[in-house]
Amino acid sequence: MIKNNSFKLLMIVLVVLTVLAVLAAFCMGNYAISVGDVIKILFSPILNIPKNWSAMEENVIFTLRMPRIIGAVLVGGGLALSGASYQGVFKNPLVAPDLLGVSTGACVGAAVAILFNFHAVGVQIMAFVFGIATVSLTTMIPRMVRNTSMTMLVLAGVIVGGLMTSILGIIKYLADAETQLAAITYWQMGSLSKITMNDVCFIAPPMIAAIIIIICIRWQLNILSLGEAEATALGVKISTVRGLIVICATVLTASAVCMCGTIGWVGLVIPHFSRMLVGADNVRSIPAAFFLGAIFMLIIDTVARCITTMELPLSILTGIIGAPFYFYVLKRQRMKLS
Repeated sequence: MIKNNSFKLLMIVLVVLTVLAVLAAFCMGNYAISVGDVIKILFSPILNIPKNWSAMEENVIFTLRMPRIIGAVLVGGGLALSGASYQGVFKNPLVAPDLLGVSTGACVGAAVAILFNFHAVGVQIMAFVFGIATVSLTTMIPRMVRNTSMTMLVLAGVIVGGLMTSILGIIKYLADAETQLAAITYWQMGSLSKITMNDVCFIAPPMIAAIIIIICIRWQLNILSLGEAEATALGVKISTVRGLIVICATVLTASAVCMCGTIGWVGLVIPHFSRMLVGADNVRSIPAAFFLGAIFMLIIDTVARCITTMELPLSILTGIIGAPFYFYVLKRQRMKLS
């Protein structure tokens, strides 16, 4: 675990690693570009740099790779931040961003849009709307049964998630097997291959706003972990803080699904890795989780583009890496307890 006086150094290292991962993502791919050319092309709009690169290289940088690199940073960092926030609010390290059914609900929205042949923007809007609607339904169930405990909220998430999974199964059964079913399945497996700068401009603002809010109030998660009586005595409005964090984490998850489909393990594993590095203090673990998630997703997306001639879905790679690492985390925790 990193000591207090080493945390700033760690954050600098994470920022540098993020920048290096971004540069590597710009350089690598089926059309390789040198680091020097990448830097010159990126700064050419604001600096008077002699143009000694091809139009193809410029098009690859700005049209193909820049949107998906920005998307990878937002999706990876956002899912990791969402997972860390959920785990802090529910005081449960096994909680993932799809706890309240938001991922499955967003997939249902996307599937409905694909079934009715909506445009790509329409698919994203439907995914976001259904994701938010699913969370609203989940939070409504505890009020209906007059039990607003965290356990009931988790159970409501399981109920709604199961319902959304069944609806998704019906939609896949009705979809055209040659076109729509393939699109829905590919969406479920996650990919940044079809993202454009318009998509980034449409989805990035709510994600950035949610990230800023969570980072600004992350210290209150530490107070919530003390218990409701202690938090109330310290002047924290428990329901307000808890609701705000859940809303922001949900917006991050729904937005990530809108941008690239469902990507598993990031929101579950990366917060654990962050706590292994900096400890359980949310003031430190939450920003660390954001950068770790961004680095992880940049690496995964770059590997997905380069490992084969056909691009691999992201969830395949995150599962291959995430599952063994999570097993290691569980084994490590058990050894500490024994």
